Amino acid sequence: MFISVLDLFKIGIGPSSSHTMGPMVAANDFIARTQRYLTSAGQVTDINLRCTLRGSLAFTGKGHGTDRAVTLGLHGYTPKGLAAQDVDRLVSELWQQDTIESKELPAIRFSPATDIVFDQGPPLPQHPNGMIFELRDSQDSVVLSETCFSIGGGFINTLAEISDLEAPLKMVSALDCPYPFDSARSMLAMAVDSGMSIAQMKRANERVQRTEAELDTGLDAIWQAMRTCIETGLAAEGHLPGGLNIRRRARHLYRQLEAEPHNASLNDWLSAYAIAVNEENAAGHMVVTAPTNGAAGVIPAVLYYQVMHHGATEQQIRDYLLSAGAIGGIIKHRSSISGAEVGCQGEVGSAAAMAAAGLCALRGGSVQQIENAAEIALEHHLGMTCDPVNGLVQVPCIERNAFGAIKAHAAASLAIRESGTHFMPLDNCIAAMKQTGLEMSDKYKETALGGLAVSLTEC
Repeated sequence: MFISVLDLFKIGIGPSSSHTMGPMVAANDFIARTQRYLTSAGQVTDINLRCTLRGSLAFTGKGHGTDRAVTLGLHGYTPKGLAAQDVDRLVSELWQQDTIESKELPAIRFSPATDIVFDQGPPLPQHPNGMIFELRDSQDSVVLSETCFSIGGGFINTLAEISDLEAPLKMVSALDCPYPFDSARSMLAMAVDSGMSIAQMKRANERVQRTEAELDTGLDAIWQAMRTCIETGLAAEGHLPGGLNIRRRARHLYRQLEAEPHNASLNDWLSAYAIAVNEENAAGHMVVTAPTNGAAGVIPAVLYYQVMHHGATEQQIRDYLLSAGAIGGIIKHRSSISGAEVGCQGEVGSAAAMAAAGLCALRGGSVQQIENAAEIALEHHLGMTCDPVNGLVQVPCIERNAFGAIKAHAAASLAIRESGTHFMPLDNCIAAMKQTGLEMSDKYKETALGGLAVSLTEC
């Protein structure tokens, strides 16, 4: 398997990679298909487009902005293209329109309020994040359709693609990669045989698809977007949208730490940085999937602390991202990073494992210590549910990123003080996460039907 670090870390907008970015990409793909169909079909008039959301997308799509994302995608927008735009203003304008216009093609009737259907019946059997796009003619007959699934981290699959997969992700073949590891065990073996670090092997694999300069430019852009997101979040005030009236805390916390640095602990700084990112995500602003939006604060917070407090170098930053990306690719290949599929253990747990690996690598850890760090961090997130209150990526999601960053740092510190020899292999821990997710009730997998999501109502 091969998944590029530049695909795992994607610049986009909040609040969710699976419920916002993925549906936007799917909608954008379907409107492109629609335009090709209309070009070849000749005279077609009075056509209507409809999108039906199923499973987790139906239950928590409103709180995650899925209807907004679908509308933006159908009008030709992409997550990365919206990173610097005023999305609220744009959505407000699009919500007043009842057609989708394109050059030299007939207008397509589409009204977001009526043509996006939240179907809270049984989910589609292939994946809990399903979308059905339909183009209908004047007799209400379906002339073009596509079923898509948002499988986490902004990745999507069509029905045909997901039915072919042995793993929950369509991946590029690793046959051409010099180090085609698809497990932590094979990664360790290849590192020992080659004498290379995890970052060096990952870099060599990336070089099959892009030049050294292109890779470094991409890594630098990812880091700059992460840094911008933290610093914007640290400066922002006010309340987050969505109805919970959650006050932004990062700026107030950061000002306290700046005023009394002698009283500030590592945990304080990591919490401020992680919370800043996830408040930006909750606001629908620019964020980097790391590996998802709901877990976007963990990896940047740990790295930002190393840069700002320990002077991490440009090369260390790149090695951190490459090492984290290698671990994230293995987790996604062997399990899932989707909260709707395996709970928050797949989101914040995966992010913590990736951050722990990256930090251990940055601090000069061996490949065995890096694998150990990732395992420790993931192990202590096993069983974590995804139960967002009101379907919003706010409570408990924002604070969970702070604790994920703290656990990642602790895991790296423990691992780097040991030899790298340990009892539980990372592969076994990933397998445990997958099995735990399969056995977890759907109430606790991003449906807002259980746990904290209903505790306020029950009280």
